[in-house]
Amino acid sequence: MSSDIKRLYRSTDDQMIGGVCAGLADYFSIDPTLVRLLFVFLALAGGPGFLIYLIMWIVIPEKPVVA
Repeated sequence: MSSDIKRLYRSTDDQMIGGVCAGLADYFSIDPTLVRLLFVFLALAGGPGFLIYLIMWIVIPEKPVVA
């Protein structure tokens, strides 16, 4: 197995609320602000943005701390 496997974690460094958006941005190598704006847009447009965020907050583990 390769050690270059990309894993999805919630960010502990760049979090605003739960670290979900920063974790997704890190995983997809994009700016966290874009992901945050997407979730806000989905929530305000009557979509499931808030519910998706809550589910991801529960399901996605925090990034392990490297000692």
